[in-house]
Amino acid sequence: MADFFDALDEKHIAMIGKQPVFFVATAAEDARINLSPKGYDAFRVLGPTRVAYLDLAGSGNETHAHLSKDGRITVMFCNFDRPALILRIYGTGRAVLPQDADWAELSAHFDLLPGTRQIFDIAVESVQTSCGWGVPFMEFTDERATLKKAHAQSDPEEWLARARGRDRSIDGIEVRTTDRYISGE
Repeated sequence: MADFFDALDEKHIAMIGKQPVFFVATAAEDARINLSPKGYDAFRVLGPTRVAYLDLAGSGNETHAHLSKDGRITVMFCNFDRPALILRIYGTGRAVLPQDADWAELSAHFDLLPGTRQIFDIAVESVQTSCGWGVPFMEFTDERATLKKAHAQSDPEEWLARARGRDRSIDGIEVRTTDRYISGE
C-alpha cells in the first residue's frame, strides 16, 4: 500500500541517507522517457521540500533537456536491505551549471567530483512510500571508480569540447552546456 506525504520527514531522510544508488526519471513531450541510475555520494536533502543531486558528464544529457521543456522529475530510492521500502520524490527540477549565479550556494552542499557538469535542484511536490516487498536483498560492496577516474584524467580543454558537443538530447532538445571543467577535490 502506498502512502503520500507533502514533504520529506526524518524517517524518509534517514532512509535516503543509507542508499548507495537512486534512480531519476524525466520525460518531455514527443521525447523518450529517460530513466537513469545514479551513484556516488551525489544526493542531498536541502530541506523537507528541496533536494538536489550532483551530475557528472556521461553518455547524454537527457535529464537537463527534459527539465528545460517540462520540469517534471521523479527520484526513486529502493531499500535493498531491511525494512523493505521504496521511496519516490515527485517534483520539478532545473539544471544549475557552474556559470549560473546560484552555483556557489548550491555546490557548497557537495564535494565536487571530477567531471561535475551540473547540479539538479528539485522542488519536492510530494513523497510516496510503498512496501518494496518485491525488491531483492542486495549488498553494496563498492563504488565503481571508472567514471571519476576517466574525468580526472581528462584534458580540461578536450573535456569542455566534448561537453559543448552534447548540446542536444537524443531527441534533439537543446541543452545549456557547462563553461568550465571541474577537477573535483
